[in-house]
Amino acid sequence: MQFLSRWESQRLSSTTQGIPLVDGLPIEEIAGQNWQPSRGDLALPALTLDEAAFAANRDLFLRWCESAGVSVAPHAKTPMSPELALSLREAGAWGTTVANIQQAAVLLAGGERRLLLANEIGGLAAGRRLGALLGAYSDVEFHAFADSPAAVAALAEAARIAGRGELSVLVELGAGRAGARDRAAIEATIAAVLAADRLILGGVATYEGAVATPDADETMRAIAALMERTIAAFALVRHAAPGRPLIISAGGSAYFDVVARALAPSAQADGNASVLLRSGALFFADHGIYARAFAELDRRGGLVIDGARHSAVEGFQPALKLWAEVLSRPEAGLAIAGFGMRDASFDQGLPVPLRAFRDGVEQQGLAETLSVTRLNDQHAFLSVAPDSTLGVGDIIAFGISHPCTCLDRWRVVLGLDADGVVTRALPTQFG
Repeated sequence: MQFLSRWESQRLSSTTQGIPLVDGLPIEEIAGQNWQPSRGDLALPALTLDEAAFAANRDLFLRWCESAGVSVAPHAKTPMSPELALSLREAGAWGTTVANIQQAAVLLAGGERRLLLANEIGGLAAGRRLGALLGAYSDVEFHAFADSPAAVAALAEAARIAGRGELSVLVELGAGRAGARDRAAIEATIAAVLAADRLILGGVATYEGAVATPDADETMRAIAALMERTIAAFALVRHAAPGRPLIISAGGSAYFDVVARALAPSAQADGNASVLLRSGALFFADHGIYARAFAELDRRGGLVIDGARHSAVEGFQPALKLWAEVLSRPEAGLAIAGFGMRDASFDQGLPVPLRAFRDGVEQQGLAETLSVTRLNDQHAFLSVAPDSTLGVGDIIAFGISHPCTCLDRWRVVLGLDADGVVTRALPTQFG
């Protein structure tokens, strides 16, 4: 059994939130402490992961991927947890997606050996950094994006420094974010890859979320146009790389169904290509932006698995909860809870009160009378009904919106079982 050294325990304690690690306590024994956030066993606030919900989301999405004829490399930027990345891969994911060199370093150190770096890396200095990293992992299958000859040059430098015989490049096209904007830019990128030593064409990539707008119909038209451009770019890459297995990569967590319907037929017709999604947040779901996205997905027809329709809203369950204690009832209609912008995402909506507890006993109906109106750094302002019994010391479980920008505030996430008992500690590695 591996124990935390004194230095490791102090280092972890100083950079985590909500977990009272004891010097000398093996991290493997955390599950045996029988901690329950609802009882106040932990220093709050704390962020928890519903283990059953996460596993159900994973299994549902992988079943859908298999039925739709696509694969997924879950985006590790959401939790930055090697343990969760491993669990997704062992369940059937193709590999893992990262957004930059730092994230690649974390996942490689964690044991991942098939990575998609879904971004341009920068210039030659970044190429040298990537090359030094890849040089230490000669067994990794690695794919990266390029949308210009300059981006290709950086990847060629990485391959040279790493001493790799081949480095796979996906030509990225796009709108609203990175990506080649027209055929000329795509052709120039392809030509640069062909002219470079140690680089090979690995396929094409895009990101449909960058063209989304508040108008659902307009968004569907924009995504359809982007998918047409992606298919055209794939034809150019295929012409330049006949006979080579190629990847067509797209798909976040909101429009993956649209992407699959558009791209899978081209991959199937090619016979030597695969559609690779990069969804990450949907494994966690939420009570905000993705709850709304799943409702839109249901309006588009829901999840079709082996010919049967399933509701995305009912299928994907929010797995994250933020737990906090009521600190003050300073005036009528107001409560102050002990969390804030340092602890919760707020870019896509404020947290939502879900359940309230007093001395470990749920106070039925109490949470429904509460709402979060604003956040300070470490204070949440709650609107409270005039006749509310909410008191100082009560503990509230909140749902969040946008897992990516909530998880990155935490250095440890606690797994919870169906009874609300801590099952494990999951360190995150956001750097």
